[in-house]
Amino acid sequence: MNTVGFTLHELACFLAVAELGSFQKAAVRLHRSHPSVFAAVASLERQLGLALLDRSGYRVAVSAAGQAFVEQARQLLDSAGQMAMQARQIAQGEEVKLAVVIGDLCPLPATLGLLRQFFAQCPGTRLDLHFEALSGPWERLHNGEADLIVHHLEQADLRFEARPWRRVRLVPVVAPGFLDFPLHAGITPEMMRPYVQCVIRDSARDSPPRDYFVVDGARRCTVADQFMKREVILQGMGWGHMPGYLVDEDLAQGRLLSLAGDHFRESELELVIARRRDTAPGRGASRLWEHLLAGLA
Repeated sequence: MNTVGFTLHELACFLAVAELGSFQKAAVRLHRSHPSVFAAVASLERQLGLALLDRSGYRVAVSAAGQAFVEQARQLLDSAGQMAMQARQIAQGEEVKLAVVIGDLCPLPATLGLLRQFFAQCPGTRLDLHFEALSGPWERLHNGEADLIVHHLEQADLRFEARPWRRVRLVPVVAPGFLDFPLHAGITPEMMRPYVQCVIRDSARDSPPRDYFVVDGARRCTVADQFMKREVILQGMGWGHMPGYLVDEDLAQGRLLSLAGDHFRESELELVIARRRDTAPGRGASRLWEHLLAGLA
């Protein structure tokens, strides 16, 4: 079987001439001599058995055959550049991928904004981003599937090193007309038991599922995230606790009503940035940790 032995240099010369329409301009871009660029393209054409360029006019043009190879040449050179960048990163002890888990209560604009800023400065590092609920982030971090998480932690969980992120207010809410009785401060869990409660599904795969603010004996509507939960409650299909930043406008506009009173109270939960204590982070993970902490200021 015949093999093609063209080089990346030959591809780069061909692509530069194709884009600039001139051997001389291509030579300047590549910091090569005009004869070396000409020879490289000629060698590529001989190996492929095709005339990739039309040299009959005043300007060099890509031939019909050459047009089919322009995009492939660009992709091959891009891939080679990425390989070289990753090799440099690995040699310097930098990770080529960082895994981050965002928990279900995190305000996404602030969290994703900080991640975007960091990874925009690290084009050779890929972000492996996951969204998990309840104990799902803890499980991924404990199993080594995440470099860090942005979520809440149980206070006694000493497996992880954590730094405060921000506090999230949780509000019990219901749509107008959902209840058969007027809202008042004395509403008890027993009074809410006949009504469907919307709860978040725990995304952990191997850990016992956890529930929060659940009324024993009440029917449940289980959803995967806070956005679906909000919509279910807005549609009058259930009630439940929601992060304040997602429902404050709904409460102000009367689309939702607060159940907060003597028995169902508003509460606050502290979100943290966390990583494992027993694993030394790589250079990239350490810089991401510092970046996120700096964004808290």
